[in-house]
Amino acid sequence: MKKFRIPSIPPTTNKCIRFPNNVIDDVENAIRGKNCTFTAFVVEAVRVALENLEEDPNDDESK
Repeated sequence: MKKFRIPSIPPTTNKCIRFPNNVIDDVENAIRGKNCTFTAFVVEAVRVALENLEEDPNDDESK
């Protein structure tokens, strides 16, 4: 059985960014009814985008 560990919350910094209204609407529609906040969605999307960049850093040059 896996041992339970109390999770630590990573340090955070507040950043103010502007989103196009249609992007805000799309995100809010995607998370509606789910246990997810706008911030959590955006943080995960950025993490995935950064991982994708690391996987193939030359992908942009082929376009």
